[in-house]
Amino acid sequence: MAAPPPTPPARCDTARRRAIVAEAFALGVPRDYGRVRGLPIVREPRDLASIGRDIHDREQWLAPRAAAAWRRMHAAATADGVALEIVSAFRSAEYQLGIVRRKLERGQAMDAILRVSAAPGYSEHHSGRALDITTPGFDALEEVFERSPAFAWLVRHAARFGYALSYPRGNPHGIAYEPWHWCWRA
Repeated sequence: MAAPPPTPPARCDTARRRAIVAEAFALGVPRDYGRVRGLPIVREPRDLASIGRDIHDREQWLAPRAAAAWRRMHAAATADGVALEIVSAFRSAEYQLGIVRRKLERGQAMDAILRVSAAPGYSEHHSGRALDITTPGFDALEEVFERSPAFAWLVRHAARFGYALSYPRGNPHGIAYEPWHWCWRA
């Protein structure tokens, strides 16, 4: 008997997203965060499509059109001998709030957290269009990824599939350089 198809993660409706943003403000996210950083509140997609398992063997999800573009890009990279692996894809605002809480509990300051993570409600991962990518032999979510053949391949080819690097060096959003974070924008 075949295993049942994976169940997409829960998504937040508008009321819950507003409550999560309010909780984030209560934790110390500045109330003018979105305006100052030039980041809009991000709606979560109604539908998600599985894109397979990440490097931690967790099922990952994207919005259907972003998922189709990822599959085409992944196949093209593989055909060119480049391994692209998923670290993270869709994350709900609720999940992002949990990330912030855990970092605060470990003693990190909010300003340090917001240099490396978008505030809950503002992350491109909420859209179901963003991916964190790695490749074998490189630590996930580290700048060293920029020296990988996978990063070089993405720089040359990702735009053909509608993907773009979201947080280059010196980006206007005040988020640290993330060579691994790519978002579908087509």
